Amino acid sequence: MSDPAPTPPATPQDLLQTPLHDLHLELGARMVPFAGYSMPVQYPAGLMAEHLHTRSAAGLFDVSHMGQLRLVGRDSAAALESLMPVDVIDLAAGRQRYGLLLNENAGIIDDLMFFNRDYANGGDLFIVVNGACKVGDIAHIQQKIGARCEVIPLPGMALLALQGPQAVNALQRLAPGVEKLVFMSGGRFTVAGCDCFLTRSGYTGEDGFEISVHASQALALARSLLAQPEVKPVGLGARNSLRLEAGLCLYGHDIDASTTPVEASLNWAIQKVRRTGGARTGGFPGAEKILAQLDHPVTTLTRKRVGLMALERIPVRDQTELQSTDGMPIGEVTSGLLGPSINRPVALGYVKPEFSAVGSRLNAMVRGKPVTMEVTATPFVPSRYYRG
Repeated sequence: MSDPAPTPPATPQDLLQTPLHDLHLELGARMVPFAGYSMPVQYPAGLMAEHLHTRSAAGLFDVSHMGQLRLVGRDSAAALESLMPVDVIDLAAGRQRYGLLLNENAGIIDDLMFFNRDYANGGDLFIVVNGACKVGDIAHIQQKIGARCEVIPLPGMALLALQGPQAVNALQRLAPGVEKLVFMSGGRFTVAGCDCFLTRSGYTGEDGFEISVHASQALALARSLLAQPEVKPVGLGARNSLRLEAGLCLYGHDIDASTTPVEASLNWAIQKVRRTGGARTGGFPGAEKILAQLDHPVTTLTRKRVGLMALERIPVRDQTELQSTDGMPIGEVTSGLLGPSINRPVALGYVKPEFSAVGSRLNAMVRGKPVTMEVTATPFVPSRYYRG
């Protein structure tokens, strides 16, 4: 899950601040407008060092700009399932899943994470949405299912992400027991004296945790985490390069309201129970189009998202045109950079389906010159989620 590139407000005074704003300044962060907030893009160590530190140890990210909300009521899961092509009803208590809010034309309004905090027995469904989309998402959810369950935004909560292979070592000192969690599970913990709800998940391809905490406790929590020897602060720049190496979509770049989940190669997010022949097939916005694309891709798909790796050490950026080797336009790069972990240019982009097979060669037109790229399976860097 991810955030789109923002449209900067007219003046810095218009920007919102997270509860950790002063800490970012204290740590020497370079601040930029992002999703309507003033956010740290990098610290003095720089993007490359922050990226590699997260891959080798543990990085702390402030993602408090993201939206958090609760759905309360016994009908919460069925109601949320009516908005997404995802199995919500069968998600066990204590488990988290990736979801996609859709419009009536099967386009992706936003991608999100949702967690079953035992909604059937007085708990809730806890949802995290992207920062730049949160106002629209909450209004959409309220309008569509507000009569079926309580939709409760949580503006007073902050969100921190602790990512990397040593994240569990740092966190378990402050919250014994977190090491027992597995990928996409979570629970309530007291972390360094702060009341938190955390999940073992994240947006880097590494093991790690996302920690929801009240804004009033966010600074104390961040300082306690940064006091651990494994942990250093990491900004939005490295967050982007880490997620791209992990092959994860960035909303507003790789997916948007004009993209269907099948075009975006997110078929894995649509469980069998919601597909043709499943017990609860369809029943979500754009179902007819999505089921047709799943069942008959050859005749229904005009483009497909793929991973790309350049054969030369020339970075290929967003919005670069992709051509066949004989010069025919076939698509566009949606995210691209030099992958710090592998020292190779990597990208995500959309191509015509006949050019989407792994191993296919094509050209990215960089400043008018062709750069040979190869369609590559993602992730570009092996994921290291902890599954027990």
